[in-house]
Order: sequence, then C-alpha cells, then structure tokens
Amino acid sequence: MHFLILIVLLLVLIFAPSMWVRRVLSKYSQPADRYPGTGGELARLLLDNHAMQHVKVESTTAGDHYDPSDKCVRLTPDKLDGRSLTAITVAAHEVGHALQDHTGYQPLRMRTQLVKLANPAQKLGAGILFAAPVIVLMTKAVPIGILMVLGGLLTLGFATIIHFVTLPMEWDASFSRALPMLKSGDYLHAADLPHAKRLLLAAAMTYVAASLVSLLNIGRWWAILRR
Repeated sequence: MHFLILIVLLLVLIFAPSMWVRRVLSKYSQPADRYPGTGGELARLLLDNHAMQHVKVESTTAGDHYDPSDKCVRLTPDKLDGRSLTAITVAAHEVGHALQDHTGYQPLRMRTQLVKLANPAQKLGAGILFAAPVIVLMTKAVPIGILMVLGGLLTLGFATIIHFVTLPMEWDASFSRALPMLKSGDYLHAADLPHAKRLLLAAAMTYVAASLVSLLNIGRWWAILRR
C-alpha cells in the first residue's frame, strides 16, 4: 500500500507541472482575437525595437523556441498567427531569449552548448543500457554490468539536468526581458498583466515540465533491466 502511494505521488510530481503548463497556455488562448496584432507581428516589432533586424521570425511545428544558431524566433502557427494573450506573451518570451543572445548572456550560451550534447548523450545512454546485459553474459563481470547500467541511466538523465540547471535562464527571459518589454510598450491590456505573469511563468517552466516527464524513460529502462 505504501509503495502504491509512493508511485502515485511520484507520478503526480512528474505530470503535474506539465499539466499545469498546458492548462495555463490553453486557458489564455481564448478569446483568439483579443489583440489586434499577432504573436509573430509583436515578435518582429520587439526585435526591430532592439536593433535585431537580423533575427528572423518563422513558423515551426517543433514547439516555440529561439534558435541561437540560426538567429531565429520560431513560433507554432497558433502563436505566430494568433491574437490571443497566450500568443502575445509566448512571443515576447521567445524574443526575451533572442535579447539574451544579443546581449551576450552567458547562461544562454552555456545551455546552447549543453543541448548540443544532450541528444548524442541520450543515444549513448540507450546504447549502453542495451549493451550492458550482453557484456555481462560475455564476461561474467557483474560489477562492470552494474556500472554500465548506472552510467546509462545517468546519461539518459542528462537532458533533465540541463533544463533544471538552466531554469534561471528561462526565468530571466520571462521576467527580466519579456515582462519589461510588454509593460514599457503598453502591448497588454491592463487587466491582462496578472494573467501574462502566469503565462510567463508557464513559458519558463515548459522545458522543466517536459524534462520531468522524460524521467519516465529512466524508470522504463530500470523496469526492463530488473526483469
């Protein structure tokens, strides 16, 4: 019974942030025509106001993000062409990342380098976990197998660690960059400011929420290896 309660609590801790982020983003996506301009138009205006005409604004299906390599703010179609509070606020958050890059904000550069390592590291971790049982069978060296399993699990958790370490960077993009831009330009209806702050918090937590869910991969591998 205690084990079942523990599992339920862990699942709540893993899924609750992600569910909260999705709920907040969805809630303020209506009304869809709350603002006269789109998220993409606001992103372009904010970039131009900060002398970042070289930064592009494009549509994407891979989630809202700023790509420092291509110098591009990418927004999903509902944000790029949307006129909701969510569209406006998320666009400002991603411009906040572009502004970080423009001003040489070191944590963004650090995260960019770490993210480049994350995907190869996850593939390496999966490969190690696949190889561990084979190595044990071939060598009969159980301690080596245990070390390989632990190393593989730690490697799979690399992306999660990255997002937790760089949470202050997301907070900076939301509350030190995007919020002042939205306030100073009077881009928001006065009544929307408290709601925009919730959206900016959700935007800052997006990667952390997703990385918590990715922890289930580690649990899945652990369950497979224990069979």
